[in-house]
Amino acid sequence: MNFIPTALKEVVIIEPRVFVDPRGFFMETYRKSRFVEGGIEVDFVQCNHSRSSRGVLRGLHYQVEKPQGKLVRVIRGAVYDVAVDIRHGSPTFGHWVGVELSEMNKRQLYVPVGFAHGFCVLSDEAEFLYSVTDYWHPAGERGLMWNDPDVNIAWPINDPVLSDKDQRNPRFKDMGRDFRF
Repeated sequence: MNFIPTALKEVVIIEPRVFVDPRGFFMETYRKSRFVEGGIEVDFVQCNHSRSSRGVLRGLHYQVEKPQGKLVRVIRGAVYDVAVDIRHGSPTFGHWVGVELSEMNKRQLYVPVGFAHGFCVLSDEAEFLYSVTDYWHPAGERGLMWNDPDVNIAWPINDPVLSDKDQRNPRFKDMGRDFRF
């Protein structure tokens, strides 16, 4: 596995070693000892799978109670995946990083606690897998407006399909300040 730092050093791209032969391919997507060697020492407690259509944007999400670190990857299609630093006092507070994840590049992204996370679908459909470090806690669920001008994410789409909930996410400047990661 290759661990590649991003502009937000805690957010890491993981490139698995892929073994290809005439039958197909094999890759190891997680091994605790290799992740620890790569600087990611967490325990995952739940794995999730979603499918979305072209133009769907999910996010930006985070939890203030039972915050979650996430290991995300795409097994079908392609997405543009984004993490935003929402850690008060962080030197990169309000900064973001975006990475294309696809079934072809087989990249994964580790998004630690303290970052809002979202993605938009670039292919006709995308199947998205994510392992998380804590369980979903509805009372602690929060969101950040996908197109906030103060964060200024360069999404590769202009008019995404959003859930009703994500349409109501607040601006970065109006986000609660009653939590610390």
